[in-house]
Amino acid sequence: MNEENLKQLFIWEEKASRLELFIRIVYTIFIAIVLGVYQFIAGLCLIAQWIIILIFGRRNKRLSDIVKGYFEYSVHVVSYCNWLTDRHPGILPRKTEIYEKEM
Repeated sequence: MNEENLKQLFIWEEKASRLELFIRIVYTIFIAIVLGVYQFIAGLCLIAQWIIILIFGRRNKRLSDIVKGYFEYSVHVVSYCNWLTDRHPGILPRKTEIYEKEM
């Protein structure tokens, strides 16, 4: 993990654009639709994963990757949808990784 390429998602930005506020409303609707579909698929994967663990006693990597992708996407877009930043996250999910750093 190279810390030079990491960027903080939840940062304070004092300046806010009024035009961006109106664009954000429409943009957030599209993000919410994608997130809702992704959440439904991730929920089905969680149920399937539970059954697989119950029967075989191990996890399925592909199902875990789908659920992990959902959580990474939701964390990635939450700062924009909650007015913390004006950076557009992208409507469709893209590969991201979330790291925890204790301070």
